[in-house]
Amino acid sequence: MLEAKGIEKYYGDLHVLKGVDVMIKSGEVVSIVGASGAGKSTLLHILGTLDNADKGEVKVGDTVISKLKGDKLAAFRNREIGFIFQFHNLLPEFTAEENIIIPGLIAGGQEYQLKEKAKSLANILGVEGRLEHKPSELSGGEQQRVAVARALINDPKIIFADEPSGNLDSKSAEDLHQLFFRLRDEFGQSFVIVTHNQELAQMADRMLTMQDGKILQ
Repeated sequence: MLEAKGIEKYYGDLHVLKGVDVMIKSGEVVSIVGASGAGKSTLLHILGTLDNADKGEVKVGDTVISKLKGDKLAAFRNREIGFIFQFHNLLPEFTAEENIIIPGLIAGGQEYQLKEKAKSLANILGVEGRLEHKPSELSGGEQQRVAVARALINDPKIIFADEPSGNLDSKSAEDLHQLFFRLRDEFGQSFVIVTHNQELAQMADRMLTMQDGKILQ
């Protein structure tokens, strides 16, 4: 599903990633843990095409995404990759439904079909009665579930999550963690999750530990 080889990243004189190799299988849930500053989020952003490596190669399926540029990269990201962040990044002026379908509209999907799919996802995620509400009218857990639906709207092959439960209370966080595995079982996507939550990390099929810009073996 995803393979990264020899990933190096510098910020000025700071050597953040030092030859990282990662392989993610189809349908696998992988957690990445480590102390702050270990390079977890930087690696996640490179794997998810939000940042570029200074050296190395990232491949999703048969596509070497580290070689894609401009519109081709944006189109691939929109079609094949989903993102869930600690801060939901929902657009405040739009309803939950509108937030969910935006990536689908960008991909050229038909609005009526996307709205039907949004309703289906909202039902699975337990926010079916909240689609007409704006983010300010939703709880933190509901906002994060809307963000998850948005990440799923284009049926991506892989979902990247950066501290997805970091701003949730313990009950909402537990519900979200269980939801990831339910979604994996239902839709077959791979999940790569950066987290400080040890419970979530240990639930994963595989846990990778980062230290000083490297993955410990």
